[in-house]
Amino acid sequence: MSYYIEVLLNRKCRPTTLLRKAWGKKVKRKTIANLSDFPRSVIEGFKVSIKGE
Repeated sequence: MSYYIEVLLNRKCRPTTLLRKAWGKKVKRKTIANLSDFPRSVIEGFKVSIKGE
């Protein structure tokens, strides 16, 4: 099981930023949290902490 941050581009709205987890041989995904309302610096902090740096 791994966690990652995915940015989904929307046509008319701003991009959606999601915290997700994936597992299984056939990749299954589950959205844990919507991070769209957080500032960029907080999202970058999440990315660093997920990588374990």
